[in-house]
Amino acid sequence: MFQKVWKDISSGNIAPVYVIAGQETYFIDETMKRLKEKLQAQGELDLMTYDLEEHLVDEVIDEADTIPFFSDKKLVIAKNASFLKATEKGKEKLPHDLKKLERFLQFPSDTSVTVFIAPYEKLDERKKVTKQMKEHALYLYAETPKERDLAVWVQNEVTAREATISDAAVERLIELVGMNMLHLQSEIDKLALYVANNQEMIMPALVEEMVAKTLEQDVFKLLNAYIRGDRSTALAIYHDLLRQKEEPIALVALISSQVRLMSNVYYLLSKGYHPQQISKQLKVNPYRVKRIVEDRGQITEQQLLDALYGLGEVDLQLKTMSGNRARFLEFFLMKPIGYRLR
Repeated sequence: MFQKVWKDISSGNIAPVYVIAGQETYFIDETMKRLKEKLQAQGELDLMTYDLEEHLVDEVIDEADTIPFFSDKKLVIAKNASFLKATEKGKEKLPHDLKKLERFLQFPSDTSVTVFIAPYEKLDERKKVTKQMKEHALYLYAETPKERDLAVWVQNEVTAREATISDAAVERLIELVGMNMLHLQSEIDKLALYVANNQEMIMPALVEEMVAKTLEQDVFKLLNAYIRGDRSTALAIYHDLLRQKEEPIALVALISSQVRLMSNVYYLLSKGYHPQQISKQLKVNPYRVKRIVEDRGQITEQQLLDALYGLGEVDLQLKTMSGNRARFLEFFLMKPIGYRLR
């Protein structure tokens, strides 16, 4: 849908009113960028932005109905259209004149382009204003593509930068970065620039080297090394995190959260869920779930329970005992799973 709308904008076929719902900021930002560029090409752009959590929608409509000074059309952006989502009765922040908005939608200004942005997962389909928006405006829903479609998008973005990338590198990139398309785009820019001179294909090793690691990824590696009995790797990662000024108590919380995630994944697998269903059920990166599933043969449910019990003891020590705080988690990582701290 967005590709078609972008093509229409490029050809000058611009709607008077847009409504963009959803939480994928890449599609929202890219649509706004293309609208601005096209309208700027027609002359100096009158651009007005309103936050509908602070301003009444009445002000947006009045602005849209005002003739622009410097160009044929002005661009009016109305962010956080919270009146489109479900709200507890009597808790609406501002008294928006939705009747006025409904009239405007039926007879929009021909001298302005108005964009309502509702960055929410769901709109309240029961509301009359939501139905009016969908009926009279050009409605778009910004959501992250499914796993396979996202991989195709990454390939296309790399190709657009005159570079190439292997399928394994695409998978590793999404695994490291996550599903955030703006962040992915930034990392793609960096990788494509790096290989621009020698025209080499982007491979998993380059992705590993170039893409900044997140704390969650380091914790995942630490936990897997610990469960495998690879104490030297687990301790090396832990000491590196300490050098980065990470707090032991925060690391314990993150490791415990990862253990619980792994336990939940294995439980849903035992109930017959597929990895994609698990990803949706737990609302986590599908590549993260895939990695956990791949390591399933190396980890038992009892090991996870033992790890969680031991982390609970470390958490208690960190909160009740004095001394070298870093040593409590270090001691835990040096002992095999099942060992009880005393």
